[in-house]
Amino acid sequence: MSSAQDEARLQNARETIDCLDKNTLSICVGMIEQGANPDTLAAVIKELRRENEAIKTQGTG
Repeated sequence: MSSAQDEARLQNARETIDCLDKNTLSICVGMIEQGANPDTLAAVIKELRRENEAIKTQGTG
């Protein structure tokens, strides 16, 4: 893992794992073990979080 892209993927994975509870992390690991693309799964999680934050912001504005 010497490329910058691999390092970026590792960092994204670390950030995702740091923010998931045990149950959610377990579900994600299971999905990856069943063949889900880890990068795509991480992107979906990030997008869901962005949408959640946007909804929260709209509710307080």
